Amino acid sequence: DRRRDAPAAGSPIQPIIKDIGEVYSRLLDHRPVIQGEIRYFVKEFEEKRGLRELRVLENLKSTIFETNEHILPKCEQAMQANLSETFKRLQAANAMIHRLQEREYEARKLQADKVMAREEKCIAHWEEFMKEQQNKRAEVDEEHRKAMERLKEQYSEMEKELAKYASF
Repeated sequence: DRRRDAPAAGSPIQPIIKDIGEVYSRLLDHRPVIQGEIRYFVKEFEEKRGLRELRVLENLKSTIFETNEHILPKCEQAMQANLSETFKRLQAANAMIHRLQEREYEARKLQADKVMAREEKCIAHWEEFMKEQQNKRAEVDEEHRKAMERLKEQYSEMEKELAKYASF
């Protein structure tokens, strides 16, 4: 355990140590400067701004409280009333649209039924027309066959008569 003896009060080293202490405190010890800056900032903040931030925060607190206590419930009530009314209107509109769709479906179905009836009528008319054409064709064929037979008989009679005159 060695003890350092303090230098004598009148030694020539004393001013050097004092200068080194000052250099150290100025260059390496920043605590006094920082503490001075902190004191200056706090002083400026308190003097210039006063309690303005605190008043602003209090105003915000009262505004939020008023909003939560008074405005928000009124908004909820108005929203509930309007939403229920809007929901009823939407239901009524949906029912009306459903009825319109049913009417349109019925009208289309009726139109389709009319078209089908017309098509069936046309098909029946066409089939009747074709049968009639076949009957007429059969009649024409029969008349043609009879006419051919008459002509054959007529030509055979004419040949017989010619044969009588050919003997002259």
